[in-house]
Amino acid sequence: MADHANATAEVYPQKASVENYGLHAGVLGPVETLAQSVSAIAPSTSPALTIPLVFALAGNATWFVYLLATIAIFLVGFCVSRFARLSASPGSLYSYTANTLPPFFGVIAAWGLLLAYLATGASVAGGALYYANLIAREYVHRSLPAIPALVLVCIVPAFIAYRDVKLSAEVMLWIEVVSVSLIVLVLAVLPIRFGLHFDQDQFHLKGVSVSALGPALVLSIFSFVGFESATTLGGEARNPLRTIPRAVLQSAILVGIFFVLCSYSEVLGFRGESAQLSESTSPMHHLAEKAGIAPLGTAIDVGALISTMACILACTTAAARVLMRMARGKLLPATFERTSKQHGTPGAAIALSAGLMLAATLAMNATHFSGSDMYDLLGSLSVFGFLTAYGLVALALPFARRAMGQHSHVVAAISILTVVVLILIAVFDLRSTSDAIHASIPYAYLAYILVGSVWYVLRRKRVEIVAD
Repeated sequence: MADHANATAEVYPQKASVENYGLHAGVLGPVETLAQSVSAIAPSTSPALTIPLVFALAGNATWFVYLLATIAIFLVGFCVSRFARLSASPGSLYSYTANTLPPFFGVIAAWGLLLAYLATGASVAGGALYYANLIAREYVHRSLPAIPALVLVCIVPAFIAYRDVKLSAEVMLWIEVVSVSLIVLVLAVLPIRFGLHFDQDQFHLKGVSVSALGPALVLSIFSFVGFESATTLGGEARNPLRTIPRAVLQSAILVGIFFVLCSYSEVLGFRGESAQLSESTSPMHHLAEKAGIAPLGTAIDVGALISTMACILACTTAAARVLMRMARGKLLPATFERTSKQHGTPGAAIALSAGLMLAATLAMNATHFSGSDMYDLLGSLSVFGFLTAYGLVALALPFARRAMGQHSHVVAAISILTVVVLILIAVFDLRSTSDAIHASIPYAYLAYILVGSVWYVLRRKRVEIVAD
């Protein structure tokens, strides 16, 4: 371990390092860097797709579950941001782990993070299909053909991601600003119309089953995954050693507050209604009608549909840069490391990322899974990838700081706490499976990691695996 500590000290010298890997350096400002993380979260989709699922388990404790999730994500964000002050590269969490822990841990982080971004993008593509059908049934009274819709929502973001990373960041930024603003407007009008009062049942957690809080927490965590994806822009962000750590923490805090307010307001807004929040196909549309601003409900549904494409764009961007870093580390062929001289983007890596997302959704569609099923199942799969990468980064942080002579008992304690929290969340996830398909997801993930590990062993015999 001492030899690896010396290597870590070389990777993280006293003057922090930045690598752009042939990408266009310094083209993204602080706001555009923040947009990457916020768009990967896709905050405007959770009020309609995830919060009702959390409510079905947690009831009046929905807001409290999201508060706990915000705290857990902030702990992860703290660890990630500390690493992001030391080094910036497209590999993000993979680089942080590979540069600090023994190589095998870096490999696990790489495959886990890659699957996480790809599964999230495919999951949200399913969410886009759900929203598209919701809108189509309302206005033309029929569902859309799934295959053309899925091709469209996967290929268009891939083209934007290839064409210009700055353009893609700006597109994601405005999509999320408009979508979230419409939701906040509806939530603000409700108390104006019906009076501002506190929901005692929610604050007292009335009727809440403690055993259901664990599964509900797991679901709520999916609302946040991807918040760290600004770290994949290490080669393109302006002043990345400052802007990326800020973007990670800002996205965790801002989106966490948004989710807590949304969950509290949605539960309160459905109080006394004949239909439960968990049964609503479009809760924000219903609340907009209740507030007397029905057109905003339609706008929110359309905005959520467009927001899903922004999330797919963010996941494609992030996955492609992880592929680049894996290719640089000799885990994958060098083709995925190459960038376009004109656009400064990794074309082959973007094409593979978008292609895998599309293939996953088309395969599920062929086996008669709906868009909401894709969102649920692929999202559940992605959580394991993120938990793996988050946990390894938290584990690596004290070793990296010790190698640099910056050991801190406080940072070490927070790192240990973060690892424990993530393990507990994973345990809750394993115990919360409700059917055979969900129960098989952890085994599918372990099989994927095993295949990735075998690939690493076989490839290591032919080429030297590096962590730069």
